[in-house]
Amino acid sequence: MPVSPGLFERDLPPGFRYREDFVTDAEERGLLDAIADVAFADFEMRGVVARRRVAFFGQSYDRIAAGPLPGFLLPLRATVAHWAGVDSDAFAMALINEYRPGTPIGWHRDAPQYDIVAGLSLLSACRMTFRPYRAASAPPSPRRSATHDIVLERRSAYLMTGEARQAYEHHIPPVAQFRYSVTFRTLR
Repeated sequence: MPVSPGLFERDLPPGFRYREDFVTDAEERGLLDAIADVAFADFEMRGVVARRRVAFFGQSYDRIAAGPLPGFLLPLRATVAHWAGVDSDAFAMALINEYRPGTPIGWHRDAPQYDIVAGLSLLSACRMTFRPYRAASAPPSPRRSATHDIVLERRSAYLMTGEARQAYEHHIPPVAQFRYSVTFRTLR
């Protein structure tokens, strides 16, 4: 039987790690200054254009190289890799998402060619919710609801590994304020 979290513990899926103040105010300002020069593009998934805009670097979803990681992301990638306990080159791709107020990300599980997923919140906080993953080929079932959620604070980081990565899907409800996220992924 699962153990309930203690009074001051977060109830998160196994394999999800979270750290507040992952970067300092000064580091965030430096990242935001560099991101101001990034060219963003619309993101289309299954024929639908998302409300967020993106910039891909490294190994993209379709295994096509999207251009090298820019120099300003390399120190952040090294810090994230150290926290994850992997070599920094293991994080083969980076994605910067731009969220305008009201922008969500729908329920999804990251593409199967990726393993560890790490993310950093910049400029404002958001909520991330989780529910058990159900394959598209599974028989229909009643509407599912979120089983876990967390507020990803400004300048915080998370790691999704193991069960959190494979057995759950997640989504970001519409954000209240302009926000960026930087996501790194390792390949399987």
